Amino acid sequence: MKKLVLTTCVALAAVNATAQNIEKGDYGYLYCHMSDNGEFTAYAVSRDGYHYEDINGGKAVIDPKVHARIEGGQRDAYITRSYDGKGYVMVTTDMCVAKSKVWDNYGIDLLKSDDLINWTSVTFDYRKGKQIFIDAEAESVYKDWSTINRVWAPQIFWNPNHVWENGDRGGYFIYYSMWNSKEEKYDRMYYSYADKTFTRLTQPRLLFDWGYATIDADINLLPDGKYHMLIKKEGGHPGIFTATSDHLEHGWGEPVEDDYVSFEGNKKCEGSSAFQLIGDKTWRVAYIQYSDRPKHYRICKADENLRNFHDPVDIEGVTGPQHGSFMRLTKKEYKRLKRAFRSK
Repeated sequence: MKKLVLTTCVALAAVNATAQNIEKGDYGYLYCHMSDNGEFTAYAVSRDGYHYEDINGGKAVIDPKVHARIEGGQRDAYITRSYDGKGYVMVTTDMCVAKSKVWDNYGIDLLKSDDLINWTSVTFDYRKGKQIFIDAEAESVYKDWSTINRVWAPQIFWNPNHVWENGDRGGYFIYYSMWNSKEEKYDRMYYSYADKTFTRLTQPRLLFDWGYATIDADINLLPDGKYHMLIKKEGGHPGIFTATSDHLEHGWGEPVEDDYVSFEGNKKCEGSSAFQLIGDKTWRVAYIQYSDRPKHYRICKADENLRNFHDPVDIEGVTGPQHGSFMRLTKKEYKRLKRAFRSK
């Protein structure tokens, strides 16, 4: 009987597990980012989270011509560990303004790796419509996919509670903004699910609509049991704001109006990415201050509740910092990255 009760409790715990990306490593940090010197993904590593060293001299660590099959450029890189902790997954905006000369794009790239150096990928061109998704027969959010204008800044959050049609449990919750100018007035937040292979994707579903454009969402689970989102409001009062929900897929209340990144005055900021320093319960929030000339990539402090933003400073040691993400590293991973690109 005791064994049965224990087994049942473990099963229930697994079913009710909260969504969360795996955190591992107590040696340093990887800053994986789009380079401001070109639309490609670059790496920098740090021991303290503020002072970084470029990997590969700030040049591309992934060939965008190989992995970005729509436009040949990759922006807004987001990286995290795979659900089982044995590898890594990354998602990027497939976009090359230098080539297209417009701020439109049509899809995203999903990448996976076993070592942070060698990557395989799949590209999803949303203009092709429902046929590219796993659930092609499901009701679609758009009537005409060929008129899509933007698929921007995707990020990843592992959700162990997602249930697939065949009963399998667990999926990568990928959230991003989209805009189809023929069918909606502004950019809205959507989400899809990628399976464990990180090669198949479900049709987008609307995450929320606050009545104005929103982009660049960044979600983290906090000890209060709520999901906290940093997001750029393009409409209303612009800036980087926070919102919360008890659930990933719904329940996102409107942003807190009196607590946001406001200390930069009239300077325009976007691309926020929150991370915690090793052994510290408070948060650091990084973002690009893109209206400056030259631009400034900033890191500010926040409290344990991802509130009360203060004390912004510039990131140091990175060539062309831009919209990206942060991941903690083990000593082995840190050393591997420093060795890998020395001969390239």
